[in-house]
Amino acid sequence: MRVGVTGASGLLGTALVPALRNAGHEVLRIGRGRDADVRWNPAAGEIDAAACAGVDAFVHLAGANVGQRWTMAHRRAILESRVDGTALIARTAAGLSPRPAVLVSASAVGIYGNAGDAVCDESARVGDDYLAQVCRAWESSADAARTAGIRTVHLRFGVILSRHGGALGKLLPIFRLGAGGRVGSGSQWMSWLAMDDAVGIVRFALEHGELSGAVNAAAPAPVTNADFTEVLARVVRRPALFPVPAFALNLVFGEMAQATLLASQRVVPRRLLDAGYAFRHAILEPALRAAVHE
Repeated sequence: MRVGVTGASGLLGTALVPALRNAGHEVLRIGRGRDADVRWNPAAGEIDAAACAGVDAFVHLAGANVGQRWTMAHRRAILESRVDGTALIARTAAGLSPRPAVLVSASAVGIYGNAGDAVCDESARVGDDYLAQVCRAWESSADAARTAGIRTVHLRFGVILSRHGGALGKLLPIFRLGAGGRVGSGSQWMSWLAMDDAVGIVRFALEHGELSGAVNAAAPAPVTNADFTEVLARVVRRPALFPVPAFALNLVFGEMAQATLLASQRVVPRRLLDAGYAFRHAILEPALRAAVHE
């Protein structure tokens, strides 16, 4: 396949692009930099559509980083980068002749809001906090592709485990110093995903025509934050003695802490399992060991 990829320089993109190429696919990196194969400017609604000719599939991963304090400006960037970019890719795909067969677009388990202990498959009620609203708008902005008859898959990613970035990349130095600990009460559920499976699920979504709409991209065994902390401490062979109280997180990160670090999402990948996807890492401890020593 000829695959156009946005966010190719991001945490998942840097693992996905070589995996696709090694599997024999041609990859077009869509971005703003000089190394991009297709230049775009989502904020201005601009893309080199001619360079996308012959694309069989799009994988859309681009979006502003969520993991920092949400000022008003950054809240706008989080929303607009996702909605504008997705809408631009969807319109571009719809306007190509021939049209691509599939658009695989990133979303997040944050769409379920703070769901407590409820088990969330793809039929679960979506949340109403800011991050859930962003995810709903993010998914809806692909309507142009859906209307054009392009199979559209929204991968609702959990926390992707990689020592090179994301949540684990930030936690590892702290835990290796023996200064880690649970966050808040530790009772909130974390939906996680090994990098191997993140790549594998994107490829599975590209290749399996029965998948469309919302698909939870998270391992089938979510854990509480307290359990995650205990396992990570064991993997790095350090104690986890320094819990971070919720009030301190709220002081430092404000709304972002409530919506991400303290929110509870107990997500299960029902549709992937029903479609026959075989997880490489279904259990947290071996997944963390692989991520820490990759």
